[in-house]
Amino acid sequence: MISIEPHVPLAPYTTFGVSAFADSFCRVTSVDEIRELITQGWFTKRFLILGGGSNVLFLGDFHGLVVRNELLGQRVVHETEENIVIEVGSGVNWHSFVMQCIDHDRGGVENLSLIPGTMGAAPMQNIGAYGVEVKEVIEEVKGIDLSTGREVTFTNEECQFSYRESVFKHAWKEKFFISSVTLRLTKKNHVLRSHYGAIQNILDQQKITSPTLRHISDAVIHIRSSKLPDPKQIGNAGSFFKNPSITVAQFEQLRERYPEIPSYPSENQLIKVPAGWLIEQCGWKGKRVGRAGVHHQQALVLVNHGQATGAELFSLAKEIQRDVREKFSIDIAAEVNIIESAS
Repeated sequence: MISIEPHVPLAPYTTFGVSAFADSFCRVTSVDEIRELITQGWFTKRFLILGGGSNVLFLGDFHGLVVRNELLGQRVVHETEENIVIEVGSGVNWHSFVMQCIDHDRGGVENLSLIPGTMGAAPMQNIGAYGVEVKEVIEEVKGIDLSTGREVTFTNEECQFSYRESVFKHAWKEKFFISSVTLRLTKKNHVLRSHYGAIQNILDQQKITSPTLRHISDAVIHIRSSKLPDPKQIGNAGSFFKNPSITVAQFEQLRERYPEIPSYPSENQLIKVPAGWLIEQCGWKGKRVGRAGVHHQQALVLVNHGQATGAELFSLAKEIQRDVREKFSIDIAAEVNIIESAS
């Protein structure tokens, strides 16, 4: 029988490390345990499914059940000379999985090295970095309908992926427990993406002209490590804000005022502008407000300088959003999941 613990501190399970307690807390290691919780009626009350805790900010204690996802394991579904299809448990650490792929020369996720969190968060957030999104390698997502206990399988198309979005954050939010993710990876003829960000610069510096998967991964790890703070050293959740997409007309107006403004093509004929650049132009990079602050090397990252509350970090985020809106007429949305004390 599954064990439900009362009044459990959540700081050890999140990368922000803010003080918050869950009224009730449990760990699930199998689909049967999820169904047990359904039978006991836990999912008819307030609950939260927690993976690696790297994309969440608690504004206070959580008055409900926090379910820690610890579904592990993986299996080969299908394999050819060109590709391998693998089903992976949703509680598996994402970066560990990427490193395993590198070790076995399996391509497709090398640009997503060092992204924190678990496999289950990958499709939910449609995680992406350095020109790659996880939707490009996902075959299907399996899970449990929390109202019926039946297993449901979503194809890639049914996941409705877009920039940091999926059906699991909208129509199926709080209705579905992702139990596994199936990915198709290459075994040969890998398509390497080295021209996004500073990857190619790193390769050039190292005089690497024929890069491997490991070269790409190592370059990404080097870049991320140099820009992003280690949550073990200072509390943070990585990129706090999404990069906004604006119309071509709006971008051209901004470029007249700021010729140096960086940009990237986006979906639906929109232009993506780096939120970090916008925040930096507003003078927030490296700024500290009490116990909360903005990282000195990456303005996208909010940091907990020690004992900051979730409310303090959220207040800082709202100040940044206000300044960006006033200066650029652009709204930047939080990428981090904000959890209020009471619904």
